[in-house]
Amino acid sequence: MQGQYEAAKGVNRIQLAVYFGIGKFVSQNTRKGVWGTGALESISQILRKELPGLKGYSASSMKNMRKFYENWQMLDPNSSVTTDENNSASVLVEMESDKSASAIAELQNHEIDIYQSIRIPEIKNFPAEDFFRVPFTQHIRIIEGVKDLDAQYYYIHRVAEENLTEKEVIRLINSNAYDHRDSIPSNFKSTIPQAELARKAVMMFKDSYLLDFINVEQIGERQAIDVDERVVEQQIVENVKQFIMTFGRDFTFVGNQYHLEVYGVEHFPDLLFFNRELNALVVVELKTGEFKTSYLGQLMGYLSILDAKVKKPHENSAIGIVLCKEANREFVEFVIRDYNKPMGVATYKTTTDMPEELRKTLPDIEELKKLL
Repeated sequence: MQGQYEAAKGVNRIQLAVYFGIGKFVSQNTRKGVWGTGALESISQILRKELPGLKGYSASSMKNMRKFYENWQMLDPNSSVTTDENNSASVLVEMESDKSASAIAELQNHEIDIYQSIRIPEIKNFPAEDFFRVPFTQHIRIIEGVKDLDAQYYYIHRVAEENLTEKEVIRLINSNAYDHRDSIPSNFKSTIPQAELARKAVMMFKDSYLLDFINVEQIGERQAIDVDERVVEQQIVENVKQFIMTFGRDFTFVGNQYHLEVYGVEHFPDLLFFNRELNALVVVELKTGEFKTSYLGQLMGYLSILDAKVKKPHENSAIGIVLCKEANREFVEFVIRDYNKPMGVATYKTTTDMPEELRKTLPDIEELKKLL
């Protein structure tokens, strides 16, 4: 399987280089007026005639190749070199005289030259490995969808890591995922009527937290496999000040395992806070595993009871947060949209989740306590 994956990456890399070379050839000849407006269609017809069944070289495809080259012109070490007008003119003459074989040979020679000289720029944050893993069509959708270079890097990484299809890329861009990459996946905008309050709620919570004060290895004699939500909850309660500082400003701790009862049925949500900025109760439900849709139903019940039995008349509706170890952001955004109570899903890590090399660079907690 790994061999097949590496082979597929190699094929994609070559294809991108070929399209890059053709894109440069087309760009240099069309942008400087060497070719007429119908040149790309003529080239396409020549290629179909010489190579029946050839796909991917329509006039619109070659325009995309031009778009690809012009967006990533930094990959061309000779991008500042002017077009060889003699070569360009000769191709035009040969096309007009229907010497198609020579025209195609010129195109192929140009593309090969560019492939041999393609380079990775020494630019900060350029996603070199990811770049060549992204299929050409997805590259085009990214170029068409966003112009900011950092945003393009972001979407390239997402496509490479998640093997996103063309439709998924379009949906990701349309949802403005780049601008919301650090905000919590939630339904706040659709469930909080006041636009300004909804904006504040979105900004209030992050999509991931590092709860570095939690060290499950030091809790009693438990083995890591036995650690559950109650253990994490215990650590948060014991370090509630640190938790609030991590979670955000203006939080007041109300209680843990807060008793709720309606029609004789009792519930005990893990953590309950009040946020002064939002003027709302915030219930946090802890989960040590991966996000499940059932967590939203559980949270929905808590919010209904809080709004009906606990919320003061002057307060806004309660907000619910699922805090779990893992969550697929796109999946969360998909399933949470149909709930009518304001909810979000965030993830957390502890120092014990971090790679050993990174953990060694962190200051010792006990030493910090002594200093403080």
